[in-house]
Amino acid sequence: MTLLRIDHVQLAMPAGEEVAARGFYVGCLGLTETPKPEDLAGRGGAWFHSGSVHVHLGVDPDFRPAKKAHPGFVVKELTRLIGVLRAAGHSVDDPVRMGDVSRTFVHDPFGNRIELIDATVRV
Repeated sequence: MTLLRIDHVQLAMPAGEEVAARGFYVGCLGLTETPKPEDLAGRGGAWFHSGSVHVHLGVDPDFRPAKKAHPGFVVKELTRLIGVLRAAGHSVDDPVRMGDVSRTFVHDPFGNRIELIDATVRV
């Protein structure tokens, strides 16, 4: 047996915050919302994608943000994305070099930690 790929990343969110999720994941990160399957739509939350990147936000009645565990997304134009996020009111760490790439962290509207890795900055 061999794992082939990650199908999606699941993050938790509080109930009733789908508009805030769309504002961040669509409005800032540029993902597209994917309709949830009919049998899951009534649970709340939202699904997003961009190419092979799939992010599912599920409602957790005992929601606690993931402050250490996080997905790491490789992005084009990290500096530009940081500007978009900051203009939307999100606090973004200044980028730092780690190994051969530049990366930073931001938190979604619910406090989940997100790593952003610059695809264009390689040594």
